[in-house]
Amino acid sequence: MIGFALVGAIGGAAAQYFPPQPPPAGYPPSAHDPYPAGPPPPYQRADPYPDTAGEPYDDADDGPYPAQPLPTIGDTQRQPPDGIISAPLAPPATAPQDRGTEVTALPPEYEPERGPPVELRPQFRRTVVDYPTIEPPGTIIIDTPNTYLYLTLDHGKAIRYGIGVGREGFTWSGTEHISRMKEWPDWLPPKEMIARQPYLPRFMAGGETNPLGARAMYLGNTVYRIHGTNQPSTIGSFVSSGCIRLTNEDVEDLYSRVAVGTTVVVLPGANMEASQLQSRQ
Repeated sequence: MIGFALVGAIGGAAAQYFPPQPPPAGYPPSAHDPYPAGPPPPYQRADPYPDTAGEPYDDADDGPYPAQPLPTIGDTQRQPPDGIISAPLAPPATAPQDRGTEVTALPPEYEPERGPPVELRPQFRRTVVDYPTIEPPGTIIIDTPNTYLYLTLDHGKAIRYGIGVGREGFTWSGTEHISRMKEWPDWLPPKEMIARQPYLPRFMAGGETNPLGARAMYLGNTVYRIHGTNQPSTIGSFVSSGCIRLTNEDVEDLYSRVAVGTTVVVLPGANMEASQLQSRQ
């Protein structure tokens, strides 16, 4: 480097020149010329997230984390808002029939049947039969003494289903209408049942183990329903507290053929007919 010094003198000032001096022997060259000629060395950065192939860090990617596909709903991708990191979708809601109902909380007479599927007796299998009636097509008729349900059709025909009906003292008769329909219904035993059986659960989520089975059709403002069952072997029996039960397969079929407002005619049971005859004598 070239250096200058100002020297004061009486009557004026003069600039004195100092020629450059070589660095002392053994002194680091960087002290003499800290910025050597030529381009600076390339910028190097350690890869904090090396991949399995050992490739260098790629400045062009979106960051040190591997790119993840966006979660999908059906065939459409969900695009997250700007600045929001996408996250996997929450698992789908559990299907009603898989909601983990507490089977152990049920008394034995309400617990679902175990083992291989029950084969219905031939007379209780769903079939189309001749059934002349004055009721219009689309009417449900409950033949209580014979444990059949008929859905009337045109031309004197009807679909016949095997059913379970009320046990002795719990049969009833009359005309109602379907007021509500529910798939995989929850079970809330009515207060009348709770009074008779205080050990019953106050609530049970719908599902395959639920005593109401796959479908329920509520009758007017009564506590009675046409519903499925977790005990198919009871079809053809007098077992319920007044409700009409079908196998889950049959109640799903019936459910698909009727609607809210459908008329339901419940015929008297054998014991009711006998008591009515005695009262007239």
